[in-house]
Amino acid sequence: MKKEEKNKIIDGLVEQFKVTNHFYVTDISDLDVETTNNLRRLCYNKNVKLQVAKNTFIQKALERTEGDFAQIFDVLKGSSAIMFCETANVPAKLIKEFRKKNPKPILKGAFVESSIFIGDSQVDSLSKLKSKNELIGDIIMILQSPAKNVLGALQSGGNTIAGVVKTLSERA
Repeated sequence: MKKEEKNKIIDGLVEQFKVTNHFYVTDISDLDVETTNNLRRLCYNKNVKLQVAKNTFIQKALERTEGDFAQIFDVLKGSSAIMFCETANVPAKLIKEFRKKNPKPILKGAFVESSIFIGDSQVDSLSKLKSKNELIGDIIMILQSPAKNVLGALQSGGNTIAGVVKTLSERA
């Protein structure tokens, strides 16, 4: 492979690292063609981009990207595939789902926002992370709760001040 081709691949990886906030480095070696195609199809359906690349290309691309990825460099051994995603927990859920029938992919490491997770033992904790939209929903629910209590008290109190005060005092 010529130097220009290598640089083109590395530049593509750099661009991908810059536009996504989350990526997972996995091992999908030893999967046959049919199983690999099933994994790619599942990734496509979940809006996860799966890309196989040489470890040296991955490391060079990460070195050209802002951030400290030294821990990720340590797991770049053997065969590596990268899962790029917009939602942090989707690849972990995908890995768990796919491994119900297959031994791989194995998680080598993951970069989520600014945190690095190393090792396959992290799949469960990564799958339980809430997405940005889920967290916003939780915050909205928490903020709406007091208002709902007041509205409920107003409606159940017979629409009189005495009834509202009585209902609120019974709840306290």
